[in-house]
Amino acid sequence: MSKIIFTIAFLFAVHLGIQAQEFQGMAVYQSKTSMEDFKARMSGNKDITPEMQKTMEERMKSMFEKTFILNFDKSASIYKEEEKLDAPGQNNGGMRMMASMTGGGGTYYKNIKEKTYTVDKEFMGKEFLVKDSLIHLKWKMEGETRVIGGFNCFKATAVRPVSKTDFQNLRPKKEEATTDKPADATKKTNFMDGMEMPKEVVVTAWYTPEVPVNQGPDNYWGLPGLILEVNDGKTVILCSKIILNPKEKAVIKASTKGKVVTQAEYDETVIKKMEEFREMNRARGGNGGPQMRIGG
Repeated sequence: MSKIIFTIAFLFAVHLGIQAQEFQGMAVYQSKTSMEDFKARMSGNKDITPEMQKTMEERMKSMFEKTFILNFDKSASIYKEEEKLDAPGQNNGGMRMMASMTGGGGTYYKNIKEKTYTVDKEFMGKEFLVKDSLIHLKWKMEGETRVIGGFNCFKATAVRPVSKTDFQNLRPKKEEATTDKPADATKKTNFMDGMEMPKEVVVTAWYTPEVPVNQGPDNYWGLPGLILEVNDGKTVILCSKIILNPKEKAVIKASTKGKVVTQAEYDETVIKKMEEFREMNRARGGNGGPQMRIGG
């Protein structure tokens, strides 16, 4: 009798293990980054007409408002932008160039069990495979609750360091007070003249224990439930749809294409190349900053 009970218990444990391994979910996220800083900077530029500003804002909207898909299981996930075709007759070559300059695109793979991430990036025509350790945020439970998409959510906050190539967090520098001191023509400037990158940002997240996975959009993780919303002050990522155990299972694996580098090595490559781009532009008589073509 005891042998039968042991056998049943063993089979039940195996069944639960298989279920845990096969469990998957899919979440759709809408990401929107504020363009107010860029609008203010363009409004103060006498060389940009209202028509040019309107065109630039329309083109930039596609970069700052995106849809992402998160496929996840108990230990890993992949996060990727939903593919969209350009509207007929619309030439977005300039926007694609900017996306390349900022290392856009790619599939972000998180392995919670191993505490690592892998993301394939294309930059200036070259493919990179960034592999590094996940950043462990010190989440603070705030005790507030709200409902998102029918799921009961809890609030948590954390301070997140900002990557040097996280260009969505760029913001205009405050104009320095003018002085009578003559400008030093030999002083070397970098590609972010006029813009600045904060060292850290305060992140607010809303997670639901009703989906008990240690996952979230982009590089966010570490809460006792799926993260449904993230707000870092400039970018809001909000979940609009969740499907648990979809009929079609996704392949949750890290990409393998590209030159393997760490995050620090990739950041250094991007910044160095953009500084070279700035120097080339200055030599041609430009203003020293990356240019955006307005026309088609």
